[in-house]
Amino acid sequence: MSRLKRQVPPDVTDVTSLLLTMRPMFFGSVLGIGGLANGWRMATKLWGAPFLIGETLAVLAFGLWLLWSVLYGLKWLVHPGVAREELNHPAQGLIAALAPVSTLIAAIAIGPHVPLLGWSLFMLGAAGVALYAAWSVGGLWQGGRMPQEVTPILYLPTVGGGLVGAIACATFGQTALGWMFFGMGVMSWLSMESVFLTRAFQHALPAAQRSSLGMELAPPAVACVAYLSLAPGPADKVALALFGYGCFLALVMARLVPWLRQQPFGPGAWGYSFGVATLPLAALKLTEQGAGEPVTQMALALFIAGNAIIGWIALRSVIGVFAFLRRPAG
Repeated sequence: MSRLKRQVPPDVTDVTSLLLTMRPMFFGSVLGIGGLANGWRMATKLWGAPFLIGETLAVLAFGLWLLWSVLYGLKWLVHPGVAREELNHPAQGLIAALAPVSTLIAAIAIGPHVPLLGWSLFMLGAAGVALYAAWSVGGLWQGGRMPQEVTPILYLPTVGGGLVGAIACATFGQTALGWMFFGMGVMSWLSMESVFLTRAFQHALPAAQRSSLGMELAPPAVACVAYLSLAPGPADKVALALFGYGCFLALVMARLVPWLRQQPFGPGAWGYSFGVATLPLAALKLTEQGAGEPVTQMALALFIAGNAIIGWIALRSVIGVFAFLRRPAG
C-alpha cells in the first residue's frame, strides 16, 4: 500500500484521487444490495411485501455496478500500473473476482426490467467468471503463497463465481450450465475450506484482514440458494444441510463480533453483506419449497437481521462517502 501512495503526485486532482481510491472491493456493495433485493423479491412472493422495495434495491444494485465498472475501467485506462499492482497483490489481488461476479448480480437485478440487457450481462459475467477463475487458480497452483496470504478471499474466483454463476444460470433458464457452475463452486469450496481453516487454527488473522471472514459465511448459504434454484422441487436434505451449516457459521460469526470489530470500518465491511443477505434468502426459498418448521419460523428473524446489518453497513458507507467528498483538497 505504501508503494501505491508514493505513486500519487503532490498536486493530485480530485478525479485522480477518486480513481486511485477506487478498489475492486467496492463491487462487494453490488452483491450485498443485490442479495437483499432478491430477498425482498422472495418476501413479496411469500408474504406480500411491497413490490417496490425489492425492485428499488435491484435498480440500486445495478446502478452501483455501473458506477464501479466505469470508475474501475477508467482506473485501468488512466493508472494501469496501480491497477495492475493491486491485481497482483498476493493477499488482496483476488478481490478483482468481484467484478465479474457482480456483473452476474447486476444481470439478475436488471433482467426483469430490461431482458436484453440482463441476458447480455449474464453472458458477459459468466464468461468473465470462468476465465478469471481459470487464470487465478492457475496462479495458485504455482505455489509460493505465504500463510498470512491465505484468507477467505481465495474463495471469490471459484466458489463465489461458481455458485453465483449457478444462480444466474437458473434465473436465465440455463439449467445444465448452472449445474456445471455449481460443481465448480462446491468442489472448490470443499477443497479450499480445509486450507483456510488450517491457517486460521494456526495463525490468527490480523485486524486489517478480518472482514474477509465475511466471505466464510457466504458459501453454504449461496450454495443452498443455487441448489434450490436449479432443483425447484420440494426442499430436500441436501438443501437443509447446506442451510444448517450456514446457520452454524452465522452463530460463529456472532460469537466473534467483538474480535471482528477490532478492524476499523471500511469498504471491506461489504465482505459480510452477501452472506448476510443470502442466508435469509435461503430460508425464504426453503419456505417456498415446503421445508416446514423450524425454517419457516427462522425466515422472518433472519430477514429482519439481514436488512438491519446491511442497512447499518450502507449507512456507515454513505457517511464515509460524504466525509471523503468534503475532505480538504490537495
